[in-house]
Amino acid sequence: MASSTSKRSWKRWIPHLGVAVIVLYCLAPFYWMTATAFRRPSDQFDLSPLPEVWSLENFRAVFAPDVGFGWALMNSFVVASVTTLLTLVVGMTTAYALARLQFRGKNVVLALIIACSMFPGISLIVPLLKLFTDIGWINTYQAMVLPSLSFALPLAVWNLTTFFRQMPVELEQAAMVDGCTPGQAFRKVIVPLAAPGVFTTAILTFIMAWNEFIIALSMVNEKEMQTVTVAISKFVGAQGHEQPFGTQMAAGVIVTVPLVVAVLIFQRRIIAGLTSGGLK
Repeated sequence: MASSTSKRSWKRWIPHLGVAVIVLYCLAPFYWMTATAFRRPSDQFDLSPLPEVWSLENFRAVFAPDVGFGWALMNSFVVASVTTLLTLVVGMTTAYALARLQFRGKNVVLALIIACSMFPGISLIVPLLKLFTDIGWINTYQAMVLPSLSFALPLAVWNLTTFFRQMPVELEQAAMVDGCTPGQAFRKVIVPLAAPGVFTTAILTFIMAWNEFIIALSMVNEKEMQTVTVAISKFVGAQGHEQPFGTQMAAGVIVTVPLVVAVLIFQRRIIAGLTSGGLK
């Protein structure tokens, strides 16, 4: 009897053990990045779990006047915010049409949309660079926003299409009986009820656009227009040929912490949006 009880207890703890292993595996790099960011430059290769002397030198170096990291943060925020806004506007209308309208070839359209996200970004750099050079878009926000939009839209359309499909069509019908037009029914009834799915899509899109690197690196060659990912890759050491690990780790903490905090604050909405498409 005791043996069977211990077996059940062990089986109950297996999922928790698995979650703990996954969490440690995912958080270990972030922990080491944070620990390295608070070490003195002379202690960067120290392998102790915690800094022997806590220092803010690396963070001060990140915001040195000649680095321009503040401008890079602003550029990343602008690009990620505009990309998210455009993705939601285009993605919601497209997903709603695909969820509600019945027409021949709808599944083909959905397949083509998801196929667009399968192209590796590096394969599109040369034609995009040629196009944006010809029309004078190099070193502009739109040269970073539009390519990011093309990668974010497929995920947004598929996520929101699934969400809109599980919402009963009677909602729009009831609104139109009360005098709403189809557009008003969508804006005043469907969009508020779809808030969890829309919010989840917005968070995922913002994170994707915030972390984008290859397009921003290729389309911008002026320091004032660089995003944070590009700025971090171009940090130099004190002598110009050193690898500034501490400064890069400090910049990584500054860039990552706001996203982590946002996800922790809105985790319930994110989980609700991710799981609601599978509920009836």
